[in-house]
Amino acid sequence: MNPVVLEAEKIIKKFLGVVALKDISFNLRAGEIHGLCGENGAGKSTLIKLLSGIYPYGSYEGDFFVHGQLAKFRSLADAQKAGIAVIYQELALVDDMTVGENIFLGAEPPAVQGLIDWHRVYHDARLLLEKFNVGIDPSEPIAKLGMGQKQLVEIVKALSKNSNILILDEPTAALAEHEVLILLDILRDLRSRGIASIYISHKLDELFAVCDRITVLRDGSSIATLETKRTNKAQIIKHMVGREIRDLFPRRQSKLGASVLEIENLTVADPHSGQPFLSDIKFSLRVGEVLGIGALMGAGRTELLMHLFGAWGRRLSGSVRLNGRELSARKPEEIIRRGMVLVSEDRRRYGLILDKTIAFNLSLSSLAKLTKNRLIDQGLEFQKNNHFFQSLRVKAPTLEELVAKLSGGTQQKIVLGKALMTEPLVIFLDEPTRGIDVGAKLEIYAIINRLTDAGKAVLLVSSELPELIGMSDRIVILHEGRIGGEFDRDEATPEKLLAAAMGQRHVALT
Repeated sequence: MNPVVLEAEKIIKKFLGVVALKDISFNLRAGEIHGLCGENGAGKSTLIKLLSGIYPYGSYEGDFFVHGQLAKFRSLADAQKAGIAVIYQELALVDDMTVGENIFLGAEPPAVQGLIDWHRVYHDARLLLEKFNVGIDPSEPIAKLGMGQKQLVEIVKALSKNSNILILDEPTAALAEHEVLILLDILRDLRSRGIASIYISHKLDELFAVCDRITVLRDGSSIATLETKRTNKAQIIKHMVGREIRDLFPRRQSKLGASVLEIENLTVADPHSGQPFLSDIKFSLRVGEVLGIGALMGAGRTELLMHLFGAWGRRLSGSVRLNGRELSARKPEEIIRRGMVLVSEDRRRYGLILDKTIAFNLSLSSLAKLTKNRLIDQGLEFQKNNHFFQSLRVKAPTLEELVAKLSGGTQQKIVLGKALMTEPLVIFLDEPTRGIDVGAKLEIYAIINRLTDAGKAVLLVSSELPELIGMSDRIVILHEGRIGGEFDRDEATPEKLLAAAMGQRHVALT
């Protein structure tokens, strides 16, 4: 058995009397990939900040040991000197710099007279990239790389500091499927070199694919550490939520009504290149229905929703009809007034104003309905805000809590509440469960069921095929900006959906 390189012993962390971590204990061995999972708010982020020195030694109870020595980290630099590197979900790369410049940013090798030896920077960067089998040119600007390539550069940057303990926080949240596979292969290679990794993810498939052991956190405590080969997903989920969940996708069949949204031969140009990006898109959405939209990365899922919401692209041809009437609106505020609303896939960038309160964010898209004589009716605003705060069971003390302080799942509820307050007929959901835990996902699915029960129509984009199949009444697959196939729920399988996404055309029989 490999030696222990990191150990957490009875860690307790409090904030103004609120207990964030109350009993965290686990260890990490050399050459091990150790999974860490738990619901949003279970304590994962707090634990990372302790391990990385952001919350310094003395601000918590309990002890960390690195290579058998008591760790007294008082800064990020202290943790880095001990060989710990953290790779966050939001990457810390500078787009305007090259790959080589980013790898050695802040640690550039000096030359004579204090000038940077750029030849050595690119030479050493190339050697590092080759060492870890990353086929990226060190002179390439970061801005030109895909998200998966950026993630690999971040890992190489961390390893350039001679780190032997990697902490990866939701590293695949924004990656395409093939990029995930590349990342997992690199982690396996690092494991064979003796580098230890803590892999934090909500995606159980990834944890079971790459991790040797999994530790589950719940309510600030470490509930169990299990060998991956001796457990299963059902056990992990039970430990995470404290109860057994039999149905991960509890879609209820709603009574379908007439078509509420009809798309006919829609062709849309990319606003930057002017070239057609979406071509001849045709489908309809009925009252009470969840229509799933699936595709490989870059095939046009998000662009389609953004265009229908009036926020992307130039329409070259085709029509969009809402309740039988041509929808000529082209701006989001006009689209919202007509009864359609979008929940964006990037809640932190497009869905929320993080340094504002829950109340501010909830009512932001509905101010026109809350205004009388050019003044916001604060009593009505509070009434509406409080209704969604209560009905969505938002986990926060009050409406005045800053959104930045909330967990990912709770933030997603705020985004949904903001959208639902506009009283829409049609809701576009773009990756509504990305980056949230199993328990929060189930709450989102329950909201979707309540919406369709109430006669709303939902357009659901998801990159997770089980979710797409489990929560959709019908599924449309895009391939390179065109319809690649349409499937009824009963006939949809992962194999058929992937085949359609890769261009093997299939149309459901009607």
